[in-house]
Amino acid sequence: MSWTAVTPFVLWAAVRVSGFEPGWPWVPVVAYTPYAAGAAALGGVLALALRRVAAGGAAFWAVVVLAAAVLPRTLADGGPRAEGPALRVLAVNLLMGRADTAELMGLVRRWRPDVLTLQEFTPGAMRRLEAAGVREELPYAVSRAREGVGGSAVYARHPLTAGATIQYGGFRQARAWLWHPGGARVEIVSVHPCAPKRPARQTCWQAGLDALPRGGATPRVLAGDFNATLDHLPVRALLTAGYVDAADVMGRGLAATWPQEGSTQRFPGVAIDHVLAGGGTAVRDFRVLSLRHTDHRPVFAELRLP
Repeated sequence: MSWTAVTPFVLWAAVRVSGFEPGWPWVPVVAYTPYAAGAAALGGVLALALRRVAAGGAAFWAVVVLAAAVLPRTLADGGPRAEGPALRVLAVNLLMGRADTAELMGLVRRWRPDVLTLQEFTPGAMRRLEAAGVREELPYAVSRAREGVGGSAVYARHPLTAGATIQYGGFRQARAWLWHPGGARVEIVSVHPCAPKRPARQTCWQAGLDALPRGGATPRVLAGDFNATLDHLPVRALLTAGYVDAADVMGRGLAATWPQEGSTQRFPGVAIDHVLAGGGTAVRDFRVLSLRHTDHRPVFAELRLP
């Protein structure tokens, strides 16, 4: 009984620390690593209660490995320092364009983002948002609207120049250069790779994340629904390449962003929506918000450009 309770989490910890990411179903499962850390601790308690010292020791090792991966996300670490102009970013998955338009405009007016990235952005959602006045708040846009789940957009308070769209598996990740009045040129990506719900989708998920820009001193912001947590290798590779995760920097890295409502609510909450800042861009604030009629919670970050 003790080894039955302990072995799955020992294997989980071994794979998580190995630097190797197996195929499906590991990719969707590893998102629940914070829960696995707690379950490993319970397995260790059971093993010790049954006086199975070896199983208890194995469980203790798994707890240490998983806790080392998870607990730093609860501690504010400051991140890079920057003294340039502020850049406020709001990222929202619209659930095939169904999110409440009036409430979304309320978030825009309350939080006053300089950049709004939208995922699952449909032509209908674009018409409703623009009729509701989004261009009065954020007059510049790069739109890659599409029916279903594959569209995205970047709206901004400052001028934008369209970049090459990142497209895999029918998912269009809008890309733009923002010209900040403070003098900075910032690359923005509305992130949304396909979801690795089944084995056939893992390739486009991996490709969509691997294609995200990185490298150099250019200020960059990747904001949106990554369909991945900080436990997935492609996101860890982005952090190694110089990005910081705004939630992690502020000690809110375990704040769940999905699911918010609907049939998916039977799943435990995980943090798959992110704002990543690169090129020396600093993080000053991060919030997880709420919005009706979508299964994702919007995320907001206040950044400081170098």
